[in-house]
This record gives sequence, C-alpha cells and structure tokens, in this order.
Amino acid sequence: MNKGRILVVDDDLDISNMLRIYFDSRGYEVLVAGRGYEALELCGKKLPHVVILDIMLPDMDGYEVCKKLRSRLRTSHIPIIFLTQRDERTDKIAGLELGADDYITKPFDIEELRFRIHNAVVRGTRESLTNPVTGLPSGKLIEEQLRRLMWKNSWAILYIGLGDFGPFNEVYGFVAGDDVLRFTAMVTGEAVDELGTPDDFIGHTPANDFVVITTAEQAQAIKERVTDRFAAEVRTFYNFKHREQGYITVQDPGGQEKQVPLMTLAVGVITQDDGPFADIREITERAAEARREG
Repeated sequence: MNKGRILVVDDDLDISNMLRIYFDSRGYEVLVAGRGYEALELCGKKLPHVVILDIMLPDMDGYEVCKKLRSRLRTSHIPIIFLTQRDERTDKIAGLELGADDYITKPFDIEELRFRIHNAVVRGTRESLTNPVTGLPSGKLIEEQLRRLMWKNSWAILYIGLGDFGPFNEVYGFVAGDDVLRFTAMVTGEAVDELGTPDDFIGHTPANDFVVITTAEQAQAIKERVTDRFAAEVRTFYNFKHREQGYITVQDPGGQEKQVPLMTLAVGVITQDDGPFADIREITERAAEARREG
C-alpha cells in the first residue's frame, strides 16, 4: 500500500539515492530533485505529501524553494522538512519563519526521519488537510479557498466527478481505483499548469470529486483539456476485453447483471456571474447542479 509521496530535494546523490531506496522499500513513492527549480516543477506535476529539503542547492537555496512553495496556492499546504548540515540556531529560525514544519541536521538518524515523515503525512490526513491518495488539498483547505471567493472577482469553479467510478472499483478493486484517482489528479494538474494561472487551486474532496478554482477566462479551456485527455486515456485502466466491448458487467442489488459503460468525467463550471452567493454551501450546490446538467 502506498503510504504517501515524498519529494527529496538534495544535490548529494549518495543521500538522495539512499533516501529513495530506503523509503521506497517502506511503501512510499519517492521523487528526487537535485535542483530547486526541478523541485518546484515536480511539485506542480505530482504533488507530494511531504518535501525533504536541503538548504544548499546549486541554483537556489532551500529557503527560496520553501518561500516559493508557501507562496503558491497549490503547494502552500505541503509539509516541509529541512535536512541540512547547518546547525546554527539562526538557520533553524530562518527556515521555520518561512513556514517549514521541521528541521533535521546531517548526519541524521534515518529512523527518526521516517517517524517525522510518517507523522507529517498522518497529521495532514487526520486533520482533513490532504487526500491520502493524491496528496491534494481536501476538507478544510477546500472550504477555506471557497470562503475566500466571497471577496474575489472574476473567479470560476470546475466541479469534476468520475462517472461510473464505483462499478470500476467493484470490478477492478480499490488499488486500481486509486490509480485512476491519481491519474485524474495528474491530468487536472497538467491542464491547470498549461492553461491556468499560478494562483489556481486544485482540491480532492472526501467524496472523490475534484475542485478547480481558476479565473472565468480560463475555465472553459481547462474543462475541455481535462475531459478530452481523460476520455483519450482512461481506456488504459481496463483490460483488453472491456476496452473492446466498451463496458463492464456488474451485478445490481437484485443480483441481476447489468452493463456499465467505461468511466467518463462530468464537469460543471460556474463563475461569479452565476451568483450572488450567500455562502459556500450555495456555491457548491450550484456547482453540483452545473455538473449534473453537463
């Protein structure tokens, strides 16, 4: 079982490879970046549950990477653990002031680092801050962003749902289902990266819906890109027989077999102009209605 995604940012190949091998053997997905800009790019493509960040990097220092991650809406919630040779009190304070969650000096006890990573991932999930499968903001963080919309102009929301995801899970199991969720998160993130703005937000609700907050000008283009790419690639999650026939067979509550089509995306789009909205509940209800209407 995947325990979470770790991004190791360190230009020391011995350390980064050691951490990759160690945490991979313990069920984590491990990404490695040797430069700050590479780390920022990876965070946009595959959002990690926690970042292990060295201070001394070839292109920019870890403080600058931390600052950029905290300033971007999509990455502001990710726990950051500084891992560095610097042991000065001022260095620790500087990192914590920028929003780092923890600070470990080299040489370090890898078991201690493992527990700190585990606690960071569990804490974020337990507090409904991130979805455990995709690492995207969830629960409270989505609500917080929706409340901010009440004071903004020219915004749009994409409310994305997976059609016939339940029957897919029933036939293929939750591990394959989690792969589909991660794929959907990746497709959505890449569309927002290409067509949206740096301040756009992507969330993953406990009900396995996805929420994108963007500008009214970019919403339709993002919707089309996400739905087109999902439709083009979702067939790869099915076996050859199901791809060829275009459906799977499941049993209904009465024990009768029924045919269920391959998964699709349903995306509802609303903008500020669809208001006025009194509270975030009205926003989410209108977004759900727009999704049902297609």
